[in-house]
Amino acid sequence: MAETILVLKTDVDTLKGYREGVPRLLEIFRARKIKASFFFSFGPDNSGRAIRRIFRKGFLKKMLRTKAPSTYGFRTLLYGTLLPAPLIVQPEPGVFIRAVEEGHDCGIHCWDHVKWQDRLPRLTPEQIREDFRKSMELFELYAANKAKSCAAPGWQVTPESLAVQDELGFDYCSDIRGSGYAFRPRMGGRTFKTLQIPTTLPTLDEVYGREDIPGDGIVDYYLDQLQPGLNVHTIHAEMEGRAQSPILEQLLDRCAERGVTFRTLNDVAFEISVRNPLIHVCDVVPGELPGRSGTVAVQKCAREEEKE
Repeated sequence: MAETILVLKTDVDTLKGYREGVPRLLEIFRARKIKASFFFSFGPDNSGRAIRRIFRKGFLKKMLRTKAPSTYGFRTLLYGTLLPAPLIVQPEPGVFIRAVEEGHDCGIHCWDHVKWQDRLPRLTPEQIREDFRKSMELFELYAANKAKSCAAPGWQVTPESLAVQDELGFDYCSDIRGSGYAFRPRMGGRTFKTLQIPTTLPTLDEVYGREDIPGDGIVDYYLDQLQPGLNVHTIHAEMEGRAQSPILEQLLDRCAERGVTFRTLNDVAFEISVRNPLIHVCDVVPGELPGRSGTVAVQKCAREEEKE
């Protein structure tokens, strides 16, 4: 049977997640000698502006189900509206530097999370480049090396954003929801060169509070979802790094008991570049997922392509 590999892709969306969640996650990973992939939002925390999604199908239900006010904090829910939007990394770069120095795979999440997630289709290539430029300048300043990866907020992509990523020469991106197969994306009639490694498992905010999954059954649910081969689990500093950290710790310990191997996305990308540089192409299409409002970018491959 093929080895079961689990990648922990860690998104840092907000100031609270950065200040409180990331240090907690670093402690959890260090205690278990696990390396993870971290993607940082570098610019302003405009989380309060996400209230504009309230008319999107399933958004309010998700906010209530995941107890958003306690998860993110009331101040966070006001940033960018009644409260000024604070910068996330620049005032306290030590948290980011610690993740780099402890050997984790670190990359770019975005400059402004809400802007990317809600407005990407309206952004020009020049605006996308500018946001990447600002993020990458801070990354290089604090990490002393260039960013070589990114993961789009909310799994939102356009042909324009994929083209800019190609220009930037990333080793890989993780912008898509899909199977355990890395691929080159095709969208809007164009095929792009940057390797995509998709998230394969549901996120905790898609699972938490579901009537068919009791709170004490979440870890068992995730263990049942693991498949031989590559599994990519996106976690959030705001959830698994704070109130829901016991769920993550139990999951990691149960995985270790089962002999699951932990890797980073960078490990996966490197192994692919060495062992299988000819990656097949998959279409990227909008799709809906249980427990998530709106659409996300989804990998679409024919079954016969996936088995190659």
